[in-house]
Amino acid sequence: MENPPNPSLYVRNLNEKVNKDELRRSLYYLFSQFGAILDVVALKTQRMRGQAFVVFRDITSATSAMRSLENFNFYDKPMRLAYSKTRSEAHYRFHGETPGAPSESKKKAQKRKAAADDGSKPAKRAAKHGDGPAAAPSSARPAASSTSKDNGKPNKILFCTNLPDETSEAMLGMLFQQFPGYKEVRLVEGRHDIAFIEFESDAASATARDALQGFKISPSHQMKIEFAKK
Repeated sequence: MENPPNPSLYVRNLNEKVNKDELRRSLYYLFSQFGAILDVVALKTQRMRGQAFVVFRDITSATSAMRSLENFNFYDKPMRLAYSKTRSEAHYRFHGETPGAPSESKKKAQKRKAAADDGSKPAKRAAKHGDGPAAAPSSARPAASSTSKDNGKPNKILFCTNLPDETSEAMLGMLFQQFPGYKEVRLVEGRHDIAFIEFESDAASATARDALQGFKISPSHQMKIEFAKK
């Protein structure tokens, strides 16, 4: 029987040979593209070998990550993902709650829902008789903004900057290998804040660039990606 949706994910079938600190960083790099992460728990105890917990701020992000990364090839082993049986202490702390105590936020949410339901009744009656406000025409709705920038002529090689000092080829590889056409990561000797990512074509590299542009690779580092100069 599957566990109910939970902002905490249980990750198993991990490569036990990977250093604990590198494992935590790599999991953070990989999962944080789906939403804000509160904690990554990876212990090297006998009981927790090959397992970890990734704690998101909300269930929506956790669900998106679980659906996208199930069987993802992580350090040469396919990851297995599931909702955790219980909420993480980090999640309780974030919401100012105590494990086992009644959830104040849940009570407030129920009250808000009840108030919204009461308030929506007159609007529903008005809409039924054609008295409600009309929906804004499509021309009045905010247009979707594009975050991609033209960073020079297209190139199958990407140039990444503003990377944290602990960056490794394996960590970046986890992030970029999700995109079709990925070939390899190359770090510059003596410089861990920059890297080159090669794809099979200009179009493949552009897709990865647009998807990960501005990605917060660590709490203090927002990755910048450009096409490498030819």
